[in-house]
Amino acid sequence: MSNKRYPDELRERAVRMVLDAREQDPNDRGAIGRIAKKLGVGDQSLRNWVERTEVDTGKKPGTTTADAQKIKELEKEVKELRRTNEILKAASAFFAQEADPHRRK
Repeated sequence: MSNKRYPDELRERAVRMVLDAREQDPNDRGAIGRIAKKLGVGDQSLRNWVERTEVDTGKKPGTTTADAQKIKELEKEVKELRRTNEILKAASAFFAQEADPHRRK
């Protein structure tokens, strides 16, 4: 979880409290609001943390945090490789032109 507005311990505790409340009463739709208010965190922040945890643990479909990080790293690598490839193409064209025996100097 990347948001550092709240400490990791608080986020983990809040998520645990919501999941416990849902386990006790699966029809309880107000758990997030009550727990968020009790702990002094935003409703939407807590909702996001719970959803992220559910995706990361396989309870909900979606891209896990680990997969999202790996995708981000691969996209960065692809960008760097494309840039390098363009530089190599330009250098190759330059040296091919320089090596052309029919080229006037």
